[in-house]
Amino acid sequence: MDELIGKRIEVQSYKHNGLMHRIWDAVFVIDVQPSYIVVGTSKVKVIEHDCKIWYTREPAISIYFKNKWWNIVAMFKKTGLTYYVNLASPAILDNKVIKYIDYDLDIKMFPEKTIKLIDVKEYTFNRRRFSYSEDIDKILKFNINEIKELMKKGQFPFNDKQIKDYYEKFLKEMKENGNTNKNTF
Repeated sequence: MDELIGKRIEVQSYKHNGLMHRIWDAVFVIDVQPSYIVVGTSKVKVIEHDCKIWYTREPAISIYFKNKWWNIVAMFKKTGLTYYVNLASPAILDNKVIKYIDYDLDIKMFPEKTIKLIDVKEYTFNRRRFSYSEDIDKILKFNINEIKELMKKGQFPFNDKQIKDYYEKFLKEMKENGNTNKNTF
């Protein structure tokens, strides 16, 4: 999978019923490890399930775990580094596409390290709508506590220095790959 480093791939999120939720077009692979994949983005096209298109606003480093029920987006906002965690199925790499199931709940850690659980109403609604099992509910709740502990301790992947190092690697790779696309930076 090291052959993916420096390449653009797609990320697809689905809902529990198997329907497409969102597609990130052409994310840039920075690192591939046995348990996760790191990608960089900046002004990347996002296609929603209803075909609406928008572009990400700020540069970000995303980490998709193959063995955890969540993934992160570390956004480089003007106010500082903000972490956005999607509670989701472990990611799979299928034909150069990262895929996962989005389970609605999200956790956000702001630059001043305030932590907030968000989208609880959406989760409650979709849990009934899509019949999430008790096992999935328990897994997600367990992971919420694990994520909050990692955030409080500043441990990977919530370590600002590590994320900034990935961002520097992203910028270097983009420059080395001759990316002149104005939508990249």
